[in-house]
Amino acid sequence: MTESRFRKDVFIALSAVAWADGKLDPDESDAIVRAAVEEGLSIEEITAIEESTKAPIDLGVIDRSGLSKDDRLFVYAVACWIARMDGHVTDSETDALAKLGERLGLPERPRVHAEALVREVADLPAGDRPAMYDLAELRRLLGERLRQPPSRPRTDEG
Repeated sequence: MTESRFRKDVFIALSAVAWADGKLDPDESDAIVRAAVEEGLSIEEITAIEESTKAPIDLGVIDRSGLSKDDRLFVYAVACWIARMDGHVTDSETDALAKLGERLGLPERPRVHAEALVREVADLPAGDRPAMYDLAELRRLLGERLRQPPSRPRTDEG
């Protein structure tokens, strides 16, 4: 998978998704900032991202021009994880995820796969806890699965 560095606007867009239900929980904020820190952003960029977690913002800030397909899918998957972090995904969060998917230029099928992988990684021993959620494993699995041919349902028992 491409190991390109995400710009701060990606994390600000994640904040916009998290704000979609009208509130941004501390766990969601911590998860966004942690992802930015893991990406290696500067302290100034991280400060701007922290600011985006303090008040609702518009999703229109994301610029996908520097993002590979893998990157765009990873950003969408992280947004799915953040949206489900409080135990449920509201209609407004679902709408924000759809808008993000469109802005990222992701067809429906990869979005569904990304959402399934988010749940799969959440079921690992570390679970869905923000400090323990394995973003690196999510990124690895997305890259691995993108390169696999679609599986066909088996019609026989043997």
